[in-house]
Amino acid sequence: MNQSAKIISVILLIMSFLSCKSIAEQKQDEVKQICDKVAQWQIKNQPNVIHNDLDWTNGAWYKGLVEWAKLTNNKSYFDFLIHQGEKNNWNVYDRIYHADDICVAQMYIELYKKYGGDERLKPTIERMNFIVANPSQAPLQKTDCKGKDERWSWSDALFMAPPVYAAMYKLTGNVEYLNYMESEFKLCTDSLYDKTEKLYYRDNARIPLVEANGAKQFWGRGNGWVFAAIPIILDNLPADFKNRAYYENIFKQMATSVLKTQDKDGSWHASLLDPGSYPMPENSASAFFCYGMAWGIRTGLLDEATYKPATIKAWNTLTKYVSAEGRLGYIQPVGNAPKIVDETSTDVYGVGAFLLAGTEMYKMYSRK
Repeated sequence: MNQSAKIISVILLIMSFLSCKSIAEQKQDEVKQICDKVAQWQIKNQPNVIHNDLDWTNGAWYKGLVEWAKLTNNKSYFDFLIHQGEKNNWNVYDRIYHADDICVAQMYIELYKKYGGDERLKPTIERMNFIVANPSQAPLQKTDCKGKDERWSWSDALFMAPPVYAAMYKLTGNVEYLNYMESEFKLCTDSLYDKTEKLYYRDNARIPLVEANGAKQFWGRGNGWVFAAIPIILDNLPADFKNRAYYENIFKQMATSVLKTQDKDGSWHASLLDPGSYPMPENSASAFFCYGMAWGIRTGLLDEATYKPATIKAWNTLTKYVSAEGRLGYIQPVGNAPKIVDETSTDVYGVGAFLLAGTEMYKMYSRK
């Protein structure tokens, strides 16, 4: 080989070396590919969704998509979300006090922060202002005819409404939003959080129930809602917020139970303490837990050495349940207790949870 050829060979070798992506970058590429596939499948199939555009089911899906859109700066995702808001005049859903019916505002808030436009938040602010000025006095019981709709009397509610109040407090500085959120969150937690198992009952009607193996009934997705909600709330509270430790401590306590209930393959099941009765994975719960753990690692609330292997295993397993077309399976249908699912079971809120998990996995792989 002559000198010129040697020089060219060395240059090509150097260029090849420099162009090689790190393992972390390769992992990020993998996350992006699978999340885009899932997001695009859901957008394509949105006309087939049976839920109202403003329902909590879509609210959770929009939240996952808007966070993924923010990370990837994908205009087509933002355009889809803007269309959903515009065709519904940026309204929240019908029931004044019901936590579910303000969930959609989580997406509106993120679009407002990116694009502005007071019209995007006007109905949300009107709803919130009425509620904080006229708080419901119904009993905090899911079994009460008014309390079941007017109070945060079930675990899912802690994902639906509190993140909206926290985000609007951050945007406006209106302390009434924060005070209302704190009061209702704590009352709900006091009524449903089991300090021994460090998990939430889905609602007060579930507290006496036991599973076939004699364990208490702790619904996978019901706990997933809370474990995903606390990171969103904390992201909207000041670092020096006086009650920040309250939410952090619940999150860390739950994390110990979440870790213990993960199966050997990396999934969680519809009933956390009786996986034998529900042997299939439940991927809305699994995605929410993956999201929460990845967030906890990134923010330093969870020990990386302890939680990172479980988080990676959870994500890798979740991706195995995405079909070639992009449909995520093994998502339990709408409900309030553990149920059997299969590979054809899918729904929008599970897709939202998956995209939240993917967003945090992408960020986790970018950490030094």
